Amino acid sequence: MNLNQLKYVMAVHEHRHFGRAAEHCDVTQATLSAMIKKLEAELGVVLFDRDKQPTIITEHGLKVVKIAKEMLMKQQELLDINGQEHPVLRGKLKIGVIPTVANALLPLILPSLLENYPDLELSIAEITTEEIIHRLKEDRIDLGILATPLEEEELEENILYYETMMVYGVKDPKKKFIAPKDLYDEKVWLLEEGNCFRNQSMTICNIQEKSNVPQNLHFEGSSFDTLLNLSDHFGGITLVPELYHQLMPENKQAQTRMFNAPYPVREISAVFYRPFAKKTSIDLLSAHIQSIITPHLLSAKLPKKDLSIIGI
Repeated sequence: MNLNQLKYVMAVHEHRHFGRAAEHCDVTQATLSAMIKKLEAELGVVLFDRDKQPTIITEHGLKVVKIAKEMLMKQQELLDINGQEHPVLRGKLKIGVIPTVANALLPLILPSLLENYPDLELSIAEITTEEIIHRLKEDRIDLGILATPLEEEELEENILYYETMMVYGVKDPKKKFIAPKDLYDEKVWLLEEGNCFRNQSMTICNIQEKSNVPQNLHFEGSSFDTLLNLSDHFGGITLVPELYHQLMPENKQAQTRMFNAPYPVREISAVFYRPFAKKTSIDLLSAHIQSIITPHLLSAKLPKKDLSIIGI
C-alpha cells in the first residue's frame, strides 16, 4: 500500500469516473485502475462498483476514503514542515467563490497573486454557497470565499473583510444617507431565491415574503447589473456591496448612498474544512487578500462598534 493508491481512490470518488480521475492524477487510466485493484486485493475488499455509471463507491470504499483523507492530511503536514520557517504561497489551491464576491474581488487580488507567487497554481470556480460547502466536505476544493458566519461546526473561517451594503436608485441628490426604515415601503429588486445577498437585502429592507415589484412580474436576477438596469427602467431601489459599487460608472455611483450608522455590512471569509485543510497556504492567502482589499474599503475606516453584521 502507498499514498499514491490512496490519492487514486480519492480521485475516483471525487470524479465518479476512472478516466477523469486518471486525467486529474496525471496518469494513464490503466495505471490508476491497476493500482486500485492492487489495493483492493491487499485489503480484501471491493472499493468501487465498476458496473455502474457514474462509478459508485462501496461501503468499504467510503471507510477507506475517510482514513485516506486523514493520512493524506498528515502527509501534507509533513511536507509543510520545510516551509514553516519562511512560509510562501506555493503549490495548488482549489477555490470556490460566490458570484456576488467574485465579480469585484477577483480582479483586485489575482494580478498581485499571480505576479508575486509564480509557484502558486490557482483553480477557481464561481459557485453558490451551498455548492462551496458541499465541495469542501467532499474535499473537492481547498477553500471557499463567501459571506459568513455559517452554521457549520466542521468548517473554519478566516475573516477577510467587512464591506458596507449600499443603496442604489436614490434620485434625490440632497439625500446623503439612508436609514433602513426609509426602504420599508420601497419597490426593491432582489437577486434569485437562495442567494445569501438576497437574504441580507430582505433583512435590511424588512421584506418578509417578496419585494414590492409589479404584481404580474416574477423575476429572479442573478447579477447586480440586471438589478441596476431594472431599477433605472421601472423605478425602485436595489442593494449593492461596497466593492461592486466601486466598479459602477460614475452616473450610477451618483445614485448610490450609504446607510446611516450603525452601518450594515456583510462579512466575507475564507472558509475551509478543519481536519483536511492546507492551513499554512490558506492563512497566507487570507493575509494577502486582507492586505490588498483593506485600503479599498470604507468599512475599514469606520469604528468597529458602528458596524452591524447582517446574517445570511
